[in-house]
Amino acid sequence: MTAPGVLLHLCGMRDWAQASRRGGIEPDSSAGFIHLSTPEQVHLPANRLFRGRRDLLLLHIDVSALEATVRWEPGVATDPESMLFPHLYGPLPTEAVIKAVEYPPAPDGSFPPVQAST
Repeated sequence: MTAPGVLLHLCGMRDWAQASRRGGIEPDSSAGFIHLSTPEQVHLPANRLFRGRRDLLLLHIDVSALEATVRWEPGVATDPESMLFPHLYGPLPTEAVIKAVEYPPAPDGSFPPVQAST
């Protein structure tokens, strides 16, 4: 598998504002990593974890600007078979975020797949 040059991270608007002031996002203490996604798979965790939230952003991350390790690991049992998700084992510096785009849900609260150029 060829790793993409841009990965996505789901983030609430308030969380992004705080991260921008601090200079980055730290890994979740319980998981030990920051969950990332490709554009083609980001709707899966969005629907599982954030269904109906209207304050989400898609942070577009330049992988070459990351210093921490990105590991491709299985998601959850309900994800498509053999799908691996990128997990960042270290901080996500704000300098690695090349853009932040609103990610609104559909009227039924579900999040649609996104195109690679989003």
